[in-house]
Amino acid sequence: MTALLRILAIALALVAATRAQAADRVVAVGGALTEIVYALGAADLLVGVDTTSQYPAAARTLPQVGYMRQLSAEGVLSLSPTLLLITEEAGPPAVLRQLQAAGLRTVLLPGGYQPGAVRARIEGVAKAVGQEDRGQALAARVDQDVARIAEALKGAREPRVLFLMTGTAGGTPLASGGRTAADALITLSGGINAVSAYDGYKPLTPEAALAADPDFILVPAHAIDALGGVKALAAMPGLKDTRAVRANRVVAMDMLTMLGFGPRIAVAMRQLAAALHPGLDLPAVSEPSLP
Repeated sequence: MTALLRILAIALALVAATRAQAADRVVAVGGALTEIVYALGAADLLVGVDTTSQYPAAARTLPQVGYMRQLSAEGVLSLSPTLLLITEEAGPPAVLRQLQAAGLRTVLLPGGYQPGAVRARIEGVAKAVGQEDRGQALAARVDQDVARIAEALKGAREPRVLFLMTGTAGGTPLASGGRTAADALITLSGGINAVSAYDGYKPLTPEAALAADPDFILVPAHAIDALGGVKALAAMPGLKDTRAVRANRVVAMDMLTMLGFGPRIAVAMRQLAAALHPGLDLPAVSEPSLP
């Protein structure tokens, strides 16, 4: 019996080693996927990331394979990966076919801007890198935090929020319509998107800004810095006459936290909800621990 148990133990060890080797060189394409790998404690497997992978700071030190929608097969394969993690946003399709034809194991994870999609991405990455238990725990914690914030927001007034993606001073800002990460975050945080006539992003004319007349304006923090501050944003044509600017309700958030829809989704929801609903008692949420 002892000999049989010893043989079984050796066999199981070999299986575990084989599985580990199958995922020992990982390229993650998409900031949320990279962040999940770190939150699962599997960062040592990463050999490359795309340019959207900016969090945590350690991810910026890894070799980059280009922008997620414009990958090159040569750039990815030059890192000798054994596993490629991508979402439905990755491309172009011809390059992905090349990578698969080269024998690179590719795990396609769902896109989308809802908590259910976040859970699917966490569980999918966890399975791919052999961290299923940690993945289940992380997904459960994120779900719990999201649910607690949603419960706290029940019955709260829903202010109108205009999300702007701005460039340098003098440039026309882009306003977020439906079916975007910004639109989803606004809704999850107890607000209403002030722009509902279209999906995606479109340039915001002064007339459209006045017609939207939001209660709040939401912008990435780095965009405010590029413009030269909130006053510069408020002075842009059409914006200075909105309720948001008149009441000094311009909210700046870190773009990766705000639009990443990874393990920090509840952190983003709480930050925005606190700005949109001052005085509302919101539960504390846990930031995913990183190594």
